[in-house]
Amino acid sequence: MATDRYPSRHHAEASITERKDPVAYRNPDFSDGPLTKADEDFYDENGYLLFENLFEPDEIKTMIKELKHTMERNQESDSVEVIKEPESNDIRTVFEIHKDSGFFESLAQNDRIVSAAQQLLGSEVYITQSRINFKPGFKGKEFYWHSDFETWHVEDGMPDMRAVSCSIVLTDNYEFNGPLMLVPGSQKWYISCPGETPKDNYKSSLQKQESGVPDNDSMSWLVDKAGGRIDRATGPAGSVLFFDCNTMHGSSGNISPYARSNVFFVFNSIENKLTHPFSGQPPRPEFLANRENIKPITPQPVKLTDIPSTTTSKTKS
Repeated sequence: MATDRYPSRHHAEASITERKDPVAYRNPDFSDGPLTKADEDFYDENGYLLFENLFEPDEIKTMIKELKHTMERNQESDSVEVIKEPESNDIRTVFEIHKDSGFFESLAQNDRIVSAAQQLLGSEVYITQSRINFKPGFKGKEFYWHSDFETWHVEDGMPDMRAVSCSIVLTDNYEFNGPLMLVPGSQKWYISCPGETPKDNYKSSLQKQESGVPDNDSMSWLVDKAGGRIDRATGPAGSVLFFDCNTMHGSSGNISPYARSNVFFVFNSIENKLTHPFSGQPPRPEFLANRENIKPITPQPVKLTDIPSTTTSKTKS
């Protein structure tokens, strides 16, 4: 097993250590991407970047249409890749959408997002996880504070903090419909969480995460370090959020009438491929942590309205 530079879930108490990896990698070989130096500096300091209206209005309509088709196809699915709300049959998440052989597979290769990910990570990238998150109006559940890297490191074997999540806003994200919340600057610190990882933890954690979440004192410390700031990723459909794999984030429940939907692509550096999970347990399923047929993405400058529809692709079952 590789050396564990970020141990977690080994002790009864939490601990806080400084990050050992860069945030923005600033590799000259990937400096010709779409991000300015100011963008990279902001990402380095805050752990995220938000771009409003990265996609055009007609592209947004196409994305919303494809979202509707995907939700309808999977509504009655009992696949492990389709996660339902804990107290209803409403869809919470559909995983591995970048393998749909249609719209979302092409979207995952769009140069507007891939080139930015390459620039932030300073290397070629591949997708280690993809999903659509759907938070229905009135009853969409919260998702507690967490660092994605802590889970990906412990349960999937991601060695280093060299991954970035790209969240494309498919429906308007308001202050009041459960938007993603982020603690700026939290990416600079690693919270080692107490406890152990239960066997097959993903089967319950995808509905309600209980292992790998920060304790209250660590969470308060992070927010204090941020000067009391908790930022919210709000914006119109077509906006795009990039956030570092170790940025502490979560979302509250949605009791508004307005549903919230986002598509996530997690770009990992090709130099940061998954090893054996640092928990010592077997790897999680492929739909959560891609290990097979990994190859770098070639950015495609394609307009979304020119991408074939997924209306004819098969429902997960």
